[in-house]
Amino acid sequence: MIANDPLWQTICAEARDAVVQDPLMSEFFAAAILRHQSLPQALCFNLSQPLHSSVVSAEVVATVIAEAMQSDASICDAASTDINASFERDPACENHFMPILYFKGFQALQLHRVSHWLWLQGRTVLALYFQSQISEVFAVDIHPGARLGCGIMIDHATGLVIGETAIVGDNVSILHSVTLGGTGCVSGSRHPTIGNGVMISAGAKILGNVLVGDGVKVGAGSLVLESVPAHVTVAGVPAKIVGAPREAEPALEMNQNLSDSPD
Repeated sequence: MIANDPLWQTICAEARDAVVQDPLMSEFFAAAILRHQSLPQALCFNLSQPLHSSVVSAEVVATVIAEAMQSDASICDAASTDINASFERDPACENHFMPILYFKGFQALQLHRVSHWLWLQGRTVLALYFQSQISEVFAVDIHPGARLGCGIMIDHATGLVIGETAIVGDNVSILHSVTLGGTGCVSGSRHPTIGNGVMISAGAKILGNVLVGDGVKVGAGSLVLESVPAHVTVAGVPAKIVGAPREAEPALEMNQNLSDSPD
């Protein structure tokens, strides 16, 4: 991803406008955005800052992130798609730089992508270090083995748990306190598979080796223990089908209403 990338140009323009609005933030935006030549460089810097520890420096973390991004271009491509997802779906996201600098759901997701790359490379010790630090810093616990698609928005993020064999599709929105977990001491595939365009509302728990189909809306606080067919709305404890979303991909609209079946 080169410096003339349109998204990166937009981010830099927004950062310069922010400095004009509040000059006291000039050094912050210079360090975080404006001194970098590309989005990958800015991501390496900003993602490394919260993840370092007393024994693993930010420089080491940044080197690992850069290595992953250079090895797998899909990591940067997914980050761009995730930035746009936040900007398009979250009314609180007024600028494209906000996920990079301020949104811990976005930050945790991008760092998970690096830890997943490490996991696939067999570098499990470092992958688990990333997971541990992500959990401690952001209160988001995503196992490095979990497979997440692109265009994902994790809103608020606190309390999110995603297990090792979970699979999450593209264009999914997940709110805080969601669990994609297992149901016992079983081996193999033991976590949910989430289809494309799914919206998982706050506090929902989806447990076990179940399939949540494309375009499903999961109501807040629901407990899903069985597979869910595509394009329905489920809610309750245990969750039951209560309708069908108006949208083909509820994640894009973020409509929390349950009684929104098509006319």
